[in-house]
Amino acid sequence: MNHTFNLTRSNALLATSARAWLSTCAGTPPRNEQMAVGKAAVDRATGPASAEAPAELASARDKLAGANAAFAKKDYALARQLAEQAEADATLAEAQSRSVRSSRALEEVRDGIRQLRDEMTRS
Repeated sequence: MNHTFNLTRSNALLATSARAWLSTCAGTPPRNEQMAVGKAAVDRATGPASAEAPAELASARDKLAGANAAFAKKDYALARQLAEQAEADATLAEAQSRSVRSSRALEEVRDGIRQLRDEMTRS
């Protein structure tokens, strides 16, 4: 009997510890890495994407600013979420910028081919 009591008590203690740990995790500050990753992604996208994907880049900047504000208010869950969203928006801005540049390069190649064909038919 005593053995069963100790097992039940151990399970209860384990469950209480797990709940305490989970509630602590929800309120802990986002790791500096996530905030830094979000900022780095926005910084990286700022150069080439600023002209080709301005809306996405503006969204990333706004979310990063929101993440910083939430962090200052100790709303760590929101700060983490906004930092992740800022990273995603910045990555999208970079991808769209690359797509626009690739489309331009493809159009230049096609124009060059047309010019060559025109020259060949004239000759």
